[in-house]
Amino acid sequence: MDEALLRTLTPAVIGVLVRRGADFAAAEDAVQDALVEAVRVWPRDPPRDPKGWLVTAAWRKFLDAARADVSRRHREARVEDEPVPGPAGTTDDTLQLYFLCAHPSLTPASAVALTLRAVGGLTTRQIARAYLVPEATMAQRISRAKRTVSGVRFDRPGDVATVLRVLYLVFNEGYSGDVDLAAEAIRLTRRLAAQVDHEEVAGLLALMLLHHARRAARTGPGGRLVPLAEQDRGLWDTRLIAEGVKVLQAALGRDRLGEFQAQAAIAALHADAPVAEETDWVQIVEWYDELVRLTGSPVARLNRAVAVGEADGPRAGLAALAELDPALPRHTAVEAYLRERDGDLATAARLYAEAARSASSLPERDHLTRQAARLNARLRV
Repeated sequence: MDEALLRTLTPAVIGVLVRRGADFAAAEDAVQDALVEAVRVWPRDPPRDPKGWLVTAAWRKFLDAARADVSRRHREARVEDEPVPGPAGTTDDTLQLYFLCAHPSLTPASAVALTLRAVGGLTTRQIARAYLVPEATMAQRISRAKRTVSGVRFDRPGDVATVLRVLYLVFNEGYSGDVDLAAEAIRLTRRLAAQVDHEEVAGLLALMLLHHARRAARTGPGGRLVPLAEQDRGLWDTRLIAEGVKVLQAALGRDRLGEFQAQAAIAALHADAPVAEETDWVQIVEWYDELVRLTGSPVARLNRAVAVGEADGPRAGLAALAELDPALPRHTAVEAYLRERDGDLATAARLYAEAARSASSLPERDHLTRQAARLNARLRV
């Protein structure tokens, strides 16, 4: 299998599909599915015309996806035309689809990926970024999930934990600004909380509300990223904060702690501080300890290193950071911040510039570039 050839052909094949009428994201996903098929077929049956083979396979994948989308929309229209008995407004077809895609025949990771792609509307690239894996790996995972469920009946809904994971990732993608899905994720989580008596459902709802309350302050003119410590807290939505805290307190009162409740508690401590300097970093570190215990997440460990740097000083934060894999996304940016706090401006400037080159979004890249320029200007004085 000539992987270099596949990488070379991919842009050209996407271009052919776009010229045939596919939008770029759909073409990209169809080509990824075709590449997975090529990896499976070509070693035993190499094509005489690799590009032609990929174009044909990708176009078929695109047509299959388009037909499936049309069928889904028709099903949704039929459901709207035939309301179920009982009080109006108590059902939500989208939420039902989330549960059905979280099929018991799939692993939780595969179910989440498939649901994000089929129902959430995210691209393979966006899902891969959320999972911190290469795009090709995620494309293969989604294709395997599609094959797994292609012959089964969607009559056994998945579990709440998998649906929560999907809603969380959809919210995060919407919150990042790439796709405006945050409000939809909150709406569906409210629906779920009304139907399911589960402390982690409440924890996720609280987390979403507390983060969404800060959304208006997260960006400045021209989409400029505004870090939490620099945000105008007068722009925070106090109504959403109060609701989030109330929901969280009720969930914590059940004494069955989960990861979403722990994350919401951290968000609540940030929301409780009238100014950044009054943030209770000691408690935040304690909640990150709980979160790491619950999940072992490398992202939680990375954020904990920042909190330790605020609570116990930058060198303590750097010591915590040294225990983590330097390849972890945002690791370089965190080290740059802690180096600056420790007074090593030259190293911090270099690291900010390095982090900017690998940033996953344009606002983040611009922010890190400005940080590097700011420190370099101070060094020249």
